[in-house]
Amino acid sequence: MNAPAPETKTNAPAYDVARVRRDFPILARAVYGKPLVYLDNGASAQKPRAVIERMREFMERDYANIHRGVHYLSQRSTQLYDEARGTVARFLNAGPREIVFTRNATEAINLVAASYGGAFLAPGDEIVVSEMEHHANIVPWQLLGDRIGTRLRVVPVDGTGNLDLDAYAHLLGPKTKLVALTHCSNVLGTVNPAAEIVRIAHRHGVPVLLDGAQAAVHGRVDVKALDVDFYAVTGHKLYGPSGIGVLYAKAEHLKKMPPYQGGGDMIRNVSFAGTSYADPPERFEAGTPAIVEAIGLAAALDYIASLGQDAIAAHEQSLLRYATERLAAIPGLTIHGTAPEKAAIVSFSLEGAHAHDIGTIVDRAGVALRTGHHCAQPLHEKLGVAATARASFALYNTIEEVDALAASVRSVREIFA
Repeated sequence: MNAPAPETKTNAPAYDVARVRRDFPILARAVYGKPLVYLDNGASAQKPRAVIERMREFMERDYANIHRGVHYLSQRSTQLYDEARGTVARFLNAGPREIVFTRNATEAINLVAASYGGAFLAPGDEIVVSEMEHHANIVPWQLLGDRIGTRLRVVPVDGTGNLDLDAYAHLLGPKTKLVALTHCSNVLGTVNPAAEIVRIAHRHGVPVLLDGAQAAVHGRVDVKALDVDFYAVTGHKLYGPSGIGVLYAKAEHLKKMPPYQGGGDMIRNVSFAGTSYADPPERFEAGTPAIVEAIGLAAALDYIASLGQDAIAAHEQSLLRYATERLAAIPGLTIHGTAPEKAAIVSFSLEGAHAHDIGTIVDRAGVALRTGHHCAQPLHEKLGVAATARASFALYNTIEEVDALAASVRSVREIFA
């Protein structure tokens, strides 16, 4: 993920957020008689009509199971599914054979923990994570530790939400066998220096997994340029359907990793005497996959490409700056996460008000926030708060919606002052 390029004078049309909003049918609805202000994009983004219609069209015209039939519809479905894999590969600058479809980013991380971790890690080996990780990048490694005796080493986060790179470098040693860090914090918005993280780990001969569930939404991700070993992405945050995610892994790793699950389509030959397995990525896609969802994800990535990732990032950064300014001006409000490299995510607490009270009250004004620990309890313990309210911005949000957010939070302040 890279920061948006500096603005230059070009003939490219200005980002037209009003036009973009017309592509998302749900944004036209009202909640409690108020216009919907949807700021829970960090949990799940809304879906453009292009995705909705593409999935409907596929189910109406082309659907069949893949890789198993010689009839027309099976061949057609297989072609479209394989093309979807190619679309994802181009989005991440990877090879198609390095893309494994999963249910979500969580399953992608669990796949690496179970397959790579189970095969190549041993008792006493260390896995480096950080204080800002989502539970999806903590619990799978704890489960692995329960099974084989590995242990976690934790990189601290400073007061602004930056990863302590010096501490990270000092944690790496002869027992370190894997680094598993978030590329972008779902709470703080911090965009970690992924290329530097990978470079330091590779200097020690240690592979790196990056949780890209948030980062891939807010800027370009080039897995080749990062030289990362594993990268996890989820579809429902990328304006695609739920139930579909992606694991990118270097081909050299996939070739030596054992299957994650057994079943149909991941085999070469099966007998009661023994089974041989398909080459990657099919080796890791047991059973009938999420065919419709994969095609929906491809449509979502095509939609993102049509708007331009740099243009989207610039729009979101303008919203982040404005929202930070408006919210910081509210007495008693604390913004958690002020790193200079930050995605369009603002988590905050308000003196005297529980996060759930904030979420409930602003909801009556039509403003949808996320409240709670955001599947990051260790980070909230570090912050010294049980829960926060989170506004996460997307390509369809507007300055006027930021104003609505600020006004609704001020109303909470008036109640609890």
